Amino acid sequence: MRKMFAFLALVFAVTPLRAETIEERAATCFACHGEHGQSQTENIPSLGGQQAPYALIQLFMFREKLRVFEPMNDMTKSFSDDDLRTFSDFIATLPKPAPPADAGDPARMARAAALVQQNHCNSCHRPDFSGGDNVPHIANQREDYLAKTMREYKDNSRHGYDGTMAEVLQPVTVEQIADLAYYIARVR
Repeated sequence: MRKMFAFLALVFAVTPLRAETIEERAATCFACHGEHGQSQTENIPSLGGQQAPYALIQLFMFREKLRVFEPMNDMTKSFSDDDLRTFSDFIATLPKPAPPADAGDPARMARAAALVQQNHCNSCHRPDFSGGDNVPHIANQREDYLAKTMREYKDNSRHGYDGTMAEVLQPVTVEQIADLAYYIARVR
């Protein structure tokens, strides 16, 4: 974690505070979230595929420290409301993550598909997990990030803007969370 903070400090130091274009300003985002918003970093989500309203809410939550992750809180603390909208609109233009080449273990995929139906994951997140408006696109998101996020909602260490995810995940076991993350990361 220290290495990431040191790296981000270096990126912030060499990046102009007021770059001309959103693409230039977003260069710091790609240092962690990957080129074109496709994360290659453990427990860091891909940004691609997110709708502008969802991205706006998340950026606002980081700015206001309603969602705490120090690098993001630091990055957004000086953002105006216009900056939040500009960045969320830009994020919405990034390509969605592609499914991994590995289609997944059929038995594990079947178990997870049953969990999706049982827990109605495909209601808010849609059958293809593309989300919508204030619901995140989670299809083909990093498996490690999905599992981490679901565990945090379940143990109430991560708070959304409402309690839906915490409530939905209460009856889901840690083993089932692993299967759900495996499945959602491989949705085709």
